[in-house]
Amino acid sequence: MRSTEEAEGFDGEASNTSMISGASSPYQPTTEPVHARNVLGGIRCDMEYVKSYFGILKVVEVVLALIGFICIETIMLCSPCGGVYFFEFVSCSAVVVTGVLLLIFSLNLHTKVPHINWSLTDLVNTAASTFFFFLSSLVLACINHNTGAEIAALIFGFLVTAVYGVNTFLAVRRWRRGNGCPGTAQTSEYMRARTASRGEMEARPELA
Repeated sequence: MRSTEEAEGFDGEASNTSMISGASSPYQPTTEPVHARNVLGGIRCDMEYVKSYFGILKVVEVVLALIGFICIETIMLCSPCGGVYFFEFVSCSAVVVTGVLLLIFSLNLHTKVPHINWSLTDLVNTAASTFFFFLSSLVLACINHNTGAEIAALIFGFLVTAVYGVNTFLAVRRWRRGNGCPGTAQTSEYMRARTASRGEMEARPELA
């Protein structure tokens, strides 16, 4: 009987101890719902950008570069092929890079990565595309076999060069206005925070 009573006492003490430890434990079960993070919630099609000068120019650049790439891909025989390969590489790269930038700006994905200077990135892309498209079209004009596909690719190459040139001019003008300079924004934020802090100190003199 004594052993049974002692066992029951130990069981009662163990249950009380577990209840106390469970009550004091910081890891308590919760019934609060866990909300999943909506990562794609801020993605939307910015029609204002698509209808703007930069959006329209990028759409035209992608279309013309893609047509030029298709024309140069239809060439089966060439000798020498240096001009063809160079134009093929430039047109394919322009379609991919400009298409990605168009997608990023149209869906407002650039707002998710504010640390990148997107205006300067766009300027570098348009300037490099202008230079390389002009160079590759010039090389193809000097080294070609007067086939229909080469002449068509040459025409679209110079057309997309002109469109990229206009885009570069507008991008440079936008960058010079200060939209592409992060230093101005950082300075203004610093001055705004400093002014707000000074106003708080004047409102609460006991902090001085």
